[in-house]
Amino acid sequence: MGTILQAGLRKVNPSMRSVTADPPAAQRRSSLLAVLEIAWASGPFTATDAMTAGLTRSTTIDVLDELRDRGLLRELPNSRAAGEYSKGRPSRRFELHARAGVVVGMDAGAGHLTTVVADLRGATLVTRHRTADNEESAESRRATVAAALDDALAAAGRSRSEVVALCVGVPAPVDARGESPPHRTGFWRRMNPGLLGMLAESIPIVRVENDALLAAVAERTIGAAIGVDDVVTLLGGDRLGAGIVVDGHLLRGAHGGVGEMVAFDHVPGVESADGLSGRLADRARTLVEEGLATAGGALAAVPAARIDAPLVVRLAREGDADALAVVRGVAAVLAEITAVFGSLFDPARVVVTGGVAAGADLLIAQARGMMPAQLDLPAPELVASELGAEAVVAGAVFHAVHHARAGALDLPAFALPAAERSLV
Repeated sequence: MGTILQAGLRKVNPSMRSVTADPPAAQRRSSLLAVLEIAWASGPFTATDAMTAGLTRSTTIDVLDELRDRGLLRELPNSRAAGEYSKGRPSRRFELHARAGVVVGMDAGAGHLTTVVADLRGATLVTRHRTADNEESAESRRATVAAALDDALAAAGRSRSEVVALCVGVPAPVDARGESPPHRTGFWRRMNPGLLGMLAESIPIVRVENDALLAAVAERTIGAAIGVDDVVTLLGGDRLGAGIVVDGHLLRGAHGGVGEMVAFDHVPGVESADGLSGRLADRARTLVEEGLATAGGALAAVPAARIDAPLVVRLAREGDADALAVVRGVAAVLAEITAVFGSLFDPARVVVTGGVAAGADLLIAQARGMMPAQLDLPAPELVASELGAEAVVAGAVFHAVHHARAGALDLPAFALPAAERSLV
């Protein structure tokens, strides 16, 4: 959709020699990328360290100078000045200039927006939260997202001109072009009303992704699924959503619909895509409103309007019989959901993530004992995320850093100064 990274991936007709990089330019780019990867993956390093990319010393020094001139590297005091070298010629030292730009990750949920501004390594500079209205118009939704972005950047003392890459997670299927398909209620396109095109007008690298997919990215990189190539990440808040990874590959589908939960409308015992948090609160409210809660019990004493999932979990931990019964009922739903995933995708692990993860241990403990009879394949390991409500935005930041690394050399902000171009 017009982003620089997408343009960089576009195939060029080999016969169009005027736009095809010549071998020296291609080799130069390869050398720059190799050294830049070392910088991005490490702390301070020397020219000798950079030669592990397979370059000659002279090429390495030339590339380091260019990356410094582009603003992507900072040269540090040499190894003797840093106290790391005492004899002979001191080594030059460099590091990624992590504050040369910023990346932004955003969890643009139906009722909330969480925005993180981070440096080029992904270290958080600022986090901002705000509420959202899931019934707002497309124009209002775009304005809400833009305001959340600008508010977070202002808090970090930055502007859009300094954003290298941005990734937004939305509660809707998203295809490879960043677009969401139509939905019978219009919900998906209300959540993603052309966000990529709007944001790409002022930011060079933009990605819009499904929120559960980004949660899967986070769980596999810094969460409960590190090193797991077959995993389902289940967002279980107000609505169910899943990020599916098979053989190490995130699954998307033609319209971004892999992991959409409408299929559970047709699964006995589940019967809807309502989330685990919503089910806990709804079942407990029903007990109170219909006078079915145990007289004198802790749940019966709570006004129905004040009941939410964290309260139900807390009361269950404290031993309230009604709250425990609600937890067991929702655990049975989780077992059914896990069994379906186990049969369809054969994951090694299912990670319950999102806001519900904070109380998921009670659900999981019960659901584990309900699964084996429902599966022919070995039951997946069912675990709770430690990232919880931050999983989506953490995945968005990681995704933004990934695309910044891939596209930084093509950005005007990191172009070689004009006075130096003729020397390359």
